Order: sequence, then structure tokens, then C-alpha cells
Amino acid sequence: MPELCRFHGIIIRMYFDDHAPPHFHAAYGEEGAVIEIDSLAVLQGRLSPRAYGLVAEWASLRREELREAWNRAKQLESPGKIAPLD
Repeated sequence: MPELCRFHGIIIRMYFDDHAPPHFHAAYGEEGAVIEIDSLAVLQGRLSPRAYGLVAEWASLRREELREAWNRAKQLESPGKIAPLD
């Protein structure tokens, strides 16, 4: 599963040709969640409120890049890298 970004101990990944809806995987220590790109809703798993807040802030700033990465991954292409949260 390609890594898109890493910041504040959080790792963001995306699977190739994954199921709908468009989403990404966020991991923080032992925690992990699947997060929908458009709504930023947690589809599966759990992150602490602090980690989720950082992920949601990052994703809201990078939503278009996440959609483009999703489209590339659906075509079995590398989703690329996305800048971290400053």
C-alpha cells in the first residue's frame, strides 16, 4: 500500500484499485482508520481526537490532491506523494 504522506507521527496510505467510496487509510501508532475523502467521515476504525483532528485538517487542505491520487490508484498507477501538514 503506497504511502502518500507522513506528518506528526501519522502515516497516510492508499491501496491500488480499492473499493468505493474514495478514501484513504490513516495510521497513528496502534490506531488506524479509513477516511472518506469527500466527507472526511471515518468509515472504519478509530483515531484519537487529536490524531483525527490533524488528519481532517490535512485532508481538507489537500482534498483535490487526494481525489487525484485516488484516480491514479484506481488505474493501478502510483498515487504519488502529497505534502504534509505544516
